[in-house]
Amino acid sequence: MTATMAVALALTAGACSSSKTVDPVAAAAAAAPETSAASGAAAAPAAAAPSGSVAPSASAPAPPSATTAATGACGRVKSAKPVTRVTEVKLPSKVTGYGGEGDTEKLPMAIAARPDGGSWLAWLGTDGKVYLGHLGCDDKLIGTPTSFTGIDLQDVQADKTGGVLLLTRKGNCGDTPLCGGTSSPCNTMHMIRFDTSGKLVWERQVTNLTGSRTGYDDGARFVWWYQHHGRLASDGKTYAAYFGVAITVKNGSCVDIHEGDRMQVVSSSGALATGNKDAFEVGCSHAWTSRIVWDPRTSHYITVCATDNSCRIARPNPYRTVAAGTCDGTLFGGDLVLARSSGYWTAWSQGGKARLEHFTSAKSDKTISTGAATGHPHLVTYGTGRMLLSWQSGSSMAAQAYDSGTGKTVGAKFTVSAKDHDYMSFKAYADGSVAYAAAGSSTSAVKIARVLPLS
Repeated sequence: MTATMAVALALTAGACSSSKTVDPVAAAAAAAPETSAASGAAAAPAAAAPSGSVAPSASAPAPPSATTAATGACGRVKSAKPVTRVTEVKLPSKVTGYGGEGDTEKLPMAIAARPDGGSWLAWLGTDGKVYLGHLGCDDKLIGTPTSFTGIDLQDVQADKTGGVLLLTRKGNCGDTPLCGGTSSPCNTMHMIRFDTSGKLVWERQVTNLTGSRTGYDDGARFVWWYQHHGRLASDGKTYAAYFGVAITVKNGSCVDIHEGDRMQVVSSSGALATGNKDAFEVGCSHAWTSRIVWDPRTSHYITVCATDNSCRIARPNPYRTVAAGTCDGTLFGGDLVLARSSGYWTAWSQGGKARLEHFTSAKSDKTISTGAATGHPHLVTYGTGRMLLSWQSGSSMAAQAYDSGTGKTVGAKFTVSAKDHDYMSFKAYADGSVAYAAAGSSTSAVKIARVLPLS
């Protein structure tokens, strides 16, 4: 079920009252497709051979030429056409499956780019823990993963001294009566700061439950069954979390529960940056697909959401329309990236058709009809001056590079042989490559799909 299908159904049933009941969906293990190299491109050799299986190339690796060059700390090879490398990583514990990929279901895994060219891989276990492992340049696991208590994984980001996880934990609803219906979960959202060995440094709740404020107390902000997923961004000193949140409002002697989104900024020491100019208590409502990026050119965190407030892709707090949509159950907000010179690009879809929208302050000034037939597009920065759009195509993913200034296509569409997930994302690396963590061939494995840099 898509995010907007959930919203449409919830609205029909009165989702913004406390009359809803919990309807959790059990996650099931998903088998990944066989791996392959990008169609039409010869696979280039990696700087170091992976210690496990890597996707075979469609043809013999081409020798270095004027169109290929090693780059970055990992020596990944640039080439004139996109080349994919898919590596299966065996895990020491089981990972939650994709389930139905609904907007209220658990997210199985996420990846982050380390400054040294490697990665942090986070995955949601089946034992109430979120695991964190270090991947080397070959996208294989190094050392022993660490773990943290968590019932849902949201995102992971990295920096030179470690990184941050965004995850959900169990909370307390309290005993204030609802104005109707039965209890929903009243969970909490947390940033988990870890060091370069993956060990805990600090943790900070970014919802607002306390020992004296439970989920059903007036003014509470908590995580419930309804759309609640989120993303992280960082300016190098602070981290920002943008996520869906439940909103408790007193109604006489009982409370109603509404839904919106929330953005909170946390300092390098783990304190809430209460005076941050970009943070907000509540932005869009109802909201789903909360997306965020740090813009060093303007020194602002930029956020966009999909919302049934006028049915649009919008910037929150205050509302500003980026692209007008309709509430037909198919409105979906993809990812958000910096444009080459100024402004931003966001991917979104309506009626199973993906678009790219360029905007600066609010209203879009350029729309690209991509031709991608999908309800869930993904977008990521792909080296200097480029971005990569991807979407589900059968049992794999299709991808197309674009110029992040003009919005024009760069090269031909190609295939990434990994299983798509509606709510997970690619991550950009300093060497110009991008990577995506996907379901593996078993419940104790994941696949890292990497698109190598363009020359």
